[in-house]
Amino acid sequence: MTISVFLLDDHEIVRRGIAQLLESEDDIRIVGEAGTAAQALARIPAARPDVAILDVRLPDGEGVSVCRDIRSTVDPPPTCLMLTSFSDDEALFGAIMAGASGYLLKQVAGIDLVGAVRTLAAGGSLLDPKATALVLERLRRGDEPADPRYETLSPQERRILDLIADGMTNRQIGAELFLAEKTIKNYVSSLLHKLGYTRRTEAAVYASERRRQTGR
Repeated sequence: MTISVFLLDDHEIVRRGIAQLLESEDDIRIVGEAGTAAQALARIPAARPDVAILDVRLPDGEGVSVCRDIRSTVDPPPTCLMLTSFSDDEALFGAIMAGASGYLLKQVAGIDLVGAVRTLAAGGSLLDPKATALVLERLRRGDEPADPRYETLSPQERRILDLIADGMTNRQIGAELFLAEKTIKNYVSSLLHKLGYTRRTEAAVYASERRRQTGR
């Protein structure tokens, strides 16, 4: 059986390297590529891959959001393998919540990546059972709200969301965090996309409600 794979990474050289590695195998075929979250969401439904390899950090969002979206909208949904350059507990938590079946660092050896694709295509999982257990324990204790949308936000985006709830403008938030107003605008656009909103007032209401429910 040939395993069809879709690649999402904002670095073309990385995509080319992974594609060349995987297509050197007789049983693996690349059926599509994307450099942004928006491109991936538009192309994956038509490509219908068995496995989607998704970069965690993207210029217009995060691979975790793409994983969650395609797992809920594509039928049958592809198995998702998250790739990241950094070990990040929050990203791992978000990946598990989004329904990913694997999570690997980009420093992984080529032979191990090939093996990972085959394992996931066969219905296996590459998630550490201990990590999965910790996620379930966090949910049981209520340390974090069981909201996969919130889990996809980076720590900086969460801080900005709180400041939006406080009624601060982009300029005021930039002054508070010592960042350019344009940078804050980009963060706001990203967090609105992840939360599924189009207006910052919706995000402010969401953040205020979350505060009320969690006491934070």
